[in-house]
Amino acid sequence: MWWWEKFIVSRATVGLFHGKETFDAYAAYSHQPQLVHDIHTKKSDHISAADLEAKADMVEQGPLKIVYTGKASAMKGPQDWVSIMERLDGQGVDFQATWLGDGPELPKMQARVTAAGLDDRVHFTGFVNDCKEVLDHLRNAHIFLFCHKTPESPRCLIEALISATPIVGYGGAFAQDLILNHNGGRLVALNDVADLSEKVVGLARDRKALAELMRQALKGGAPFDDESVFQHRSGIIREYL
Repeated sequence: MWWWEKFIVSRATVGLFHGKETFDAYAAYSHQPQLVHDIHTKKSDHISAADLEAKADMVEQGPLKIVYTGKASAMKGPQDWVSIMERLDGQGVDFQATWLGDGPELPKMQARVTAAGLDDRVHFTGFVNDCKEVLDHLRNAHIFLFCHKTPESPRCLIEALISATPIVGYGGAFAQDLILNHNGGRLVALNDVADLSEKVVGLARDRKALAELMRQALKGGAPFDDESVFQHRSGIIREYL
C-alpha cells in the first residue's frame, strides 16, 4: 500500500494531507503539499466563553478529572494510560478518570485497574455512539490524557481543545502542531510514562496553572470547525486547480 499511496500522491496536482503527521509522511512525494484538517465539529460544538470560565473556576477544587476517547487498542497506548493511573494513586493524587471506547485491550485494562484497587476512580464506558455524550465528557474533564504510540492525526485531540480540555500526552507532530501557537497542553517524549505522570501530577497540584491551560486550549481549538476548514480547503483547490 505504501508504494501505491506514493504513486497516487506523486500523480496528483495538489495533495491535501490531514494533520501534521500525515503531511510529514507524504509531503515529499507531492507536487503541491498542503496541510489541512478534515473534521466534522461545528462552531456550536465549541464550549462557550461563559462555560469556559465556569469550568476554570470549578477546577480549583475536587479531584482531577481525566478523560480519553478512543479505541482500546495497542496503538493508543492503553497500558501506559493505566500505568499513569497507578502512579497517580501512588503519589496520593485525588483523581477520577474515564476511558470512552471499546477494543481488544479493554479486558486487560479493567483487570489491571481492579488489581490496583482503582475501580472507584477509573471508569470504562465502552463504546459511546452519541456525539453529544462524548462532548459532555470532554467538557467536564480537566485534562485529556493520551498515550498514542504510532504516527496519526486523531480528531479526538481537536475535540478536546474545543472543549477547553488541555491535551496531555506523547508529543507527536500532530499534537505539537495543534498547541504550537497557544500551548494548550503538555507533551513528553514517546513512551516516557514517568515524565507524563509527573506532568499530570504537576497540573493536579497547580490548579491555577491548569485553569490557564484550559483557556489556552480553547484558543488553540478556535480555528477548528467544519465551515472554516472547508473554506480553507476550497481556497486551496481554487488556487491550484
